[in-house]
Amino acid sequence: MSVTPSAMMDLGTEAPEFELPDTKGEPVSLNDFDDAKALVVVFMCNHCPFVKHVRPGLIEVAREYLNKNVAFVGINSNDVENHPEDRPERMAIEAERFKYPFPYLYDESQEVAKAYNAACTPDFFVFDEDQKLVYRGQFDESRPGNDKPVTGKDLREALDAILEGREVTEDQTPSMGCNIKWKPGNEPEYAG
Repeated sequence: MSVTPSAMMDLGTEAPEFELPDTKGEPVSLNDFDDAKALVVVFMCNHCPFVKHVRPGLIEVAREYLNKNVAFVGINSNDVENHPEDRPERMAIEAERFKYPFPYLYDESQEVAKAYNAACTPDFFVFDEDQKLVYRGQFDESRPGNDKPVTGKDLREALDAILEGREVTEDQTPSMGCNIKWKPGNEPEYAG
């Protein structure tokens, strides 16, 4: 399994627009989160062992912070022809099975992933209430097999800073995970 780090989009970047279908086929757009104190965009998928590893923690953090007017959205941009376990119908099963408390969207064109410079799954992006990027990086330091607990520490620290009106530290560690499964010939330059 090759490990890919986040591409680390520039802090201060305005959240790129998107409108993508959720697991019921309903469109969800960036504008749906205009009233949130913060927005967490997670590039994820069904099959990646790194996503599976943090999934229970991510669901727990999302449930906790949704009560604090923080919005979460998951986006799957993988090539489903070569990775059928990530197909939209499987996403719907996954979201229901694990009771995702946030919309799980399908980026068939992979254009949203490119707009966010998303490189791996999971890849986390946190935007403040003005939808400016204040955090991109790891959920925490836990990885499959490293025996460190899944806590969401890094993501929690960024969200707490936003909610308390403090600056989010710029000392941010890239997320690590499986590379986004680009369609043949669709790989962005930053994917190296």
